[in-house]
Amino acid sequence: MAGKRIFTFSTISAFHEFRGFSKPEHPLISVIDVAPIKDIHMEEPVSIVFNFYLISMKKGYNVKMKYGQQEYDFDEGVMSFMAPGQVFSIEPLSKEINQSGWVLLIHPDFLWNTPLAKKIRQYQYFDYAVNEALFLSEKEELTVSAIVENIKREYHTNIDQFSQEIILAQLESLLAYAERFYQRQFITRKISNHHILEKLEALLTDYFNSDELVKKGLPSVKYISTALNVSANYLSNLLKTLTGKSTQQHIQEKLIEKAKEQLSTTDLSVSEIAYGLGFDYPQSFSKLFKAKTQLSPLEFRNSFN
Repeated sequence: MAGKRIFTFSTISAFHEFRGFSKPEHPLISVIDVAPIKDIHMEEPVSIVFNFYLISMKKGYNVKMKYGQQEYDFDEGVMSFMAPGQVFSIEPLSKEINQSGWVLLIHPDFLWNTPLAKKIRQYQYFDYAVNEALFLSEKEELTVSAIVENIKREYHTNIDQFSQEIILAQLESLLAYAERFYQRQFITRKISNHHILEKLEALLTDYFNSDELVKKGLPSVKYISTALNVSANYLSNLLKTLTGKSTQQHIQEKLIEKAKEQLSTTDLSVSEIAYGLGFDYPQSFSKLFKAKTQLSPLEFRNSFN
């Protein structure tokens, strides 16, 4: 949108000041109770960039958030995760809002020189889009909120040599629970997840039956995830949970399926089939085919004679 304002916040204190909150008690970590926030002073959609981690749990939040091309509302209690540098936009549906929940802000400097500084990057849900938020059960909501309350209580007390270690332990626990709950979500939200599987199958079938294969080669994981309107990490984790296979493995399976069809129903040479499937070198095709089927392309073809 032309003229859309972009706000970048490098410090937690700057965000507190922008929203009119009191100065944070700790410069590198803050828990914000969103219930008292009754209005948004922004009169137009804005894009926001945080240079720190943001973990939130909200419900009844009558604004639209947008990440990429996806919109998401907070009618249900959900958790969302953002890593430093990610961009999202926020658009009030009305000037007054009615919400509950919390926002946990963690500056990367708080994690500096600790094992969690590296480990936190391994939690792939920080790369999920807003529409892939974590839907919590009531029991799960109580679990994560209790942990966040412990974090808040700890930095509200007198800071001493144990404070950071205790907060980091609570934060690790929160991230581990989120990982567990996402795995549960992949399994229990079957309707929407199965729709993604159906769309994936249709997308791959159309791609392998078109001339895109010859022009562009095998579809990338990024191409597939973009076409399905989900992030690459979310799609791969979803597929691994539901099928035991990654996105790349699904692409390769569709390739082998197409190769088997051509080897068994046409007189095309192995080289012609390889080129038609987007391979620059027939040897690469033969190597992949054998790795997946335990047979070379010619051995597979001869098995039909």
